[in-house]
Amino acid sequence: MSAVVQTPQGQKGRPPAKPSPAAANAAAASFAALTAKLDYLEPADVEQVRRAYRFADEAHLGQIRASGEPYITHPIAVAAQCAEWKLDAQALMAALLHDAIEDCGVTKPDLIERFGAPVAELVDGLTKLDKLQFNTREENQAESFRKMLLAMARDVRVILIKLADRTHNMRTLDDVAREKWTRISSETLEIYAPIAHRLGLNQTYRELQELAFKHLRPWRYAILNKAVTKSRNRRRDLIQKVQREVESAFPEAGMTVRIAGREKTLYSVYRKMDEKHLSFAQVTDIYGFRVIVPTVIDCYTAMGLLHQIYKPVPGRFKDHIAIPKVNGYQSLHTTLVGPAGVNVEFQVRTEAMHVVAESGVAAHWLYKASQPDGDGADRLGTKWLQSLLDIQHETRDAAEFWDHVKIDLFPDAVYVFTPKSQIMALPRGATVVDFAYSIHSNIGDRTVAAKINGVQVPLRTELKNGDIVEVVTAPVSTPNPAWLGFVRTGRARSKIRHHLKTLAQVESQALGEKLLTQALRAEGMEKLPAEDEAHQPIWEKLLRFTGNRNRAELLTDIGLGKRIASIVGKRLMTLLAERGERPDALLLTRERFTAHENVSQGEVVLDGSENASVKFATCCRPVPGESIVGYLGRGEGLVVHTEECGVAKRLQHKDSERFISVEWADEPVRPFETSVLVTVSNGKGVLARIAAALAGAEADITHVDMGVEEAQDATDLRFVIAVRDKAHLDSVLRNLKRTPSVMRAQRVRPGSGSG
Repeated sequence: MSAVVQTPQGQKGRPPAKPSPAAANAAAASFAALTAKLDYLEPADVEQVRRAYRFADEAHLGQIRASGEPYITHPIAVAAQCAEWKLDAQALMAALLHDAIEDCGVTKPDLIERFGAPVAELVDGLTKLDKLQFNTREENQAESFRKMLLAMARDVRVILIKLADRTHNMRTLDDVAREKWTRISSETLEIYAPIAHRLGLNQTYRELQELAFKHLRPWRYAILNKAVTKSRNRRRDLIQKVQREVESAFPEAGMTVRIAGREKTLYSVYRKMDEKHLSFAQVTDIYGFRVIVPTVIDCYTAMGLLHQIYKPVPGRFKDHIAIPKVNGYQSLHTTLVGPAGVNVEFQVRTEAMHVVAESGVAAHWLYKASQPDGDGADRLGTKWLQSLLDIQHETRDAAEFWDHVKIDLFPDAVYVFTPKSQIMALPRGATVVDFAYSIHSNIGDRTVAAKINGVQVPLRTELKNGDIVEVVTAPVSTPNPAWLGFVRTGRARSKIRHHLKTLAQVESQALGEKLLTQALRAEGMEKLPAEDEAHQPIWEKLLRFTGNRNRAELLTDIGLGKRIASIVGKRLMTLLAERGERPDALLLTRERFTAHENVSQGEVVLDGSENASVKFATCCRPVPGESIVGYLGRGEGLVVHTEECGVAKRLQHKDSERFISVEWADEPVRPFETSVLVTVSNGKGVLARIAAALAGAEADITHVDMGVEEAQDATDLRFVIAVRDKAHLDSVLRNLKRTPSVMRAQRVRPGSGSG
């Protein structure tokens, strides 16, 4: 691999003198370069990986990388990185095949047939992530994009292979056209390096940052590199002195430790200088040491010893063992004042913590390989990684393992695309309606339909990671109260409620105006006094009487049944009379004469277009064509019952002044729901026959209740159906009675229970 991969920053020296290009290419493209790293696999697994290599080699035959090397060198390098993390055979096979679907015309079914479904799924997941890459370039979306990548991968191995792929591409970026450097390096810095950090892959995180910095800011990188090299030479004696003193202190205290030097990456030095506006000379913690000890108790003992040798810098001690980082990282950190007043940072950790710090999520495979009995897992010390290990050992299910990782990374997020590839983050369980309101309240209010990934879906459909959601709107559409039953976001809920409340207010105000006009006509006045200067004192006196702030609020209260129109009408008539306005005797006579005949001109006419201000009682479910009464419930607007309804009769008995005259319009604008009880002799296909009979009679079924008891020979089925009027209902019932297996069909009579 040395022929393909540049030596990462931080390694001393260069590879030995290069062999001829042809020999180097052949060596890099051979399976031998990978075999040495597969000693942790079973021989049968190594053979499987070899099969995948042969297939990939054949598929990429004739393809050349930008560097002039055979293309197969790239999949081999990616697989080698995955082998460093001790990933399983399936992951290594997917790493070798990861470009096969995209570049070589190989299909997913081909891979399933040759290598099995799990490998094909991994390769397919990688291909999908590659396609995603080009959907968005906005910098402020980087965080969402990172989450999207993590959330979309059904299997953690997909992300690990993707990171290995990106690492090798960054190592060989010098061979790519220079104009692509900025885009690829920015993407690496904003998206892939933070993913590596989030998963605890510290080495990969540092290397990706370093390589991205080198190609993004070549000039600054070169200058800093020079400065660090100079500083390293200048302070070599000092660092060696610290190392000698620390190394001799531990054996004297009877402790066995391993001490390793650590140097800050150029990128982290640059970032510290940039963020804190420091010069290079002011960055003091470029050099540091890692002290690796056997047990957790030893960590604290070692820390005490270090503080005996050198004075600690106040406020620079951090205990990440007691409180681990989210990605599972554990260590004690302290900064000490070394010789010549130079600050030196120390990190103290156990061997297990070190593995987690360097390999993060991949650590569970390292332990699985080295400690098959699971004892090593106990040493990981963090609950999060411990629970991941338990899942891995108990189920061997990568999907479940990754779900657990994702739940911890972002507990409640779902990431979806708009048709223009914007990424939207919504809570888990969010629906299409939540998505519409998250874009804009106007879009939410006017939503009528939606498509997910090009397929029409119901509005209550829950969104999944990676869905492309398209909302269809109509100018006349308004929010449906039923949406409140399934929306998840507070924004959608409050917008729907606000709209319904406003709608109810407007409608209730119109109804209130109608009712007050009707009450005033009964007192002999044709219409309400105008809102002009002449009548202003009258309205003010009336509002003082009712306790309302303004005319609109008074009319809304009348419409909602909070004020009784006849009482307000009488008071208004008194005030008008005080001003000298006299009732119209003819109108008074006509209104009083015809009121009992229920044909008063002021009564409320219903055509079904009333939304929030008028409710049709579910106890009797009235339909056009039958006699109805209107009850002004306190604060709930007008409730319409059939005249025969038992509930309405009881209300009339104790609250008669709240009943008003209502009638159906000549042509209602929509169907109305009513309840039907059908008794059937039970048998195969009986429900289908009844549904067909209802459809044949042009009645819509909105609800079916078959009861909870076991089916008897004769079973009662309750339907809620939508019909145009009484005549339509009669024809539906006739149709049902003619249907085979139906013994009886009848409307659930008013007052006999709900439908």
